[in-house]
Amino acid sequence: MPGGPHHRVGTDRRQRRLAVGRQPQPGPHTVRRGGLIAVRQTERDQQYPERTVYEVTDEGRAVTREWLEQMLSAPKAEFPLFPAALSNMLMLNPDEVAPILEQRAVRLAAQRADLERGFTEAPTGLPRITLIENEYLLAVLDAEQRWLQGVISDLRDGSLTWSPEMLATFQEAASGDAARDG
Repeated sequence: MPGGPHHRVGTDRRQRRLAVGRQPQPGPHTVRRGGLIAVRQTERDQQYPERTVYEVTDEGRAVTREWLEQMLSAPKAEFPLFPAALSNMLMLNPDEVAPILEQRAVRLAAQRADLERGFTEAPTGLPRITLIENEYLLAVLDAEQRWLQGVISDLRDGSLTWSPEMLATFQEAASGDAARDG
């Protein structure tokens, strides 16, 4: 059996971790029943089916904020959750984001320490292939830690910033460019 009996255990764990990210997403009816969105209007055009436009409720904004803070601060088997949270980071103020990302950095450092401990506690002469997943995870952690420290530094020194006004100005300019090009 390639990899020995322990390889199967590692593969089973890895498959369970990957399956966690494959949860079905709730539809609008489920989210609406939860009070997270509400119908703003229903439109009807003779050529197209009825179209319902939803808006986020105050409770929906609160739940989204809580989810966003959790996804930004706590590393998980997460692709694409962390990138999705990053793309929504502009919902928070820059001064709120730095401490949340610092929480993530602390958690990444703890994960790194655990992985490094696994290397130091491994028996001498253990074939590298038995620890290759940990080696990969350590490399990914290194890259994320470097990137995260750069973003936190940029947030702290003001070179990465945004505001509702800045985003609105950009949107207006982009809309004007699209109208001229169209």
